[in-house]
Amino acid sequence: MTGKRPVSGLGRGLSALMDESVRSGSETSSESRGGVREIEIARIRPNPHQPRLMFADEAINELADSIAKRGVLQPILLRPSGGGFEIIAGERRWRAAQRAQLHTIPAIVRNVDDAATAEIALIENIQREDLNAIEEAEGLRQLISQHGHSQDDVGRLVHKSRSHVANLLRLLDLPEIVREMLIHGEISMGHARAVATAPDPESLAKEVIAKGLSVRQTEARARKIKRPPGELVLTERRGDADLEALERQLGDMLGITVKVAHTGAGGTVTLHYNSLDQLDMICQRLSGEPI
Repeated sequence: MTGKRPVSGLGRGLSALMDESVRSGSETSSESRGGVREIEIARIRPNPHQPRLMFADEAINELADSIAKRGVLQPILLRPSGGGFEIIAGERRWRAAQRAQLHTIPAIVRNVDDAATAEIALIENIQREDLNAIEEAEGLRQLISQHGHSQDDVGRLVHKSRSHVANLLRLLDLPEIVREMLIHGEISMGHARAVATAPDPESLAKEVIAKGLSVRQTEARARKIKRPPGELVLTERRGDADLEALERQLGDMLGITVKVAHTGAGGTVTLHYNSLDQLDMICQRLSGEPI
């Protein structure tokens, strides 16, 4: 017995995971089995392990203005905690409702354990594209280190490829100052992945910002720094480096493997998926439908 938690809700979306968490949890009170309720805002506290750490004031203020005019259109998800409730999903709406000076907020209450709470919070934020790369990586690491998931498990959970998960986790090994550069948009995820291979990621990241280096230039600079003086390098003819960079960019954005073949004035873009759920996610993203 390894003690690893069963991964029973993976790859089936937020609503399926929520339903299964309720069925597999401890006895649910009649109160938590109900539908949408009005809960006093003062009785609600945020999830201390919420993967999203940054909440833009401007966006919160805009949402608060909308809530003041139209109310909270989508209930938040809570679980009982002590004498009150803890947020599973919907902290941004809760914060905005406070600024709109509401006393209650519509909510659905469910008895959900810590592991399922972490999964639901991460899925909701990723589906809404609310997380920066570091926040997403921290959420994935939490699922792996605290709740017994493998990289394959969390990849299926969030509809991302295993390589995408591995690349995100490697960002957490960067120096704190470089992680801050990524969080604040001073460098891209492609830049961060490139500087991570250099002996001194911080110095290279600063050079990227100072000189405005592209991802391709950063990768070349990292290779040059790693190469001992006088080393003979054998090169092979490869495809267009710009297309390779585009493949990586699209792959990071969609969380899947992307191949681009360009010939003359046209070409093809090939998307590789691992499940029907992942295919559905790709279709929704390309069509602009809510995930």
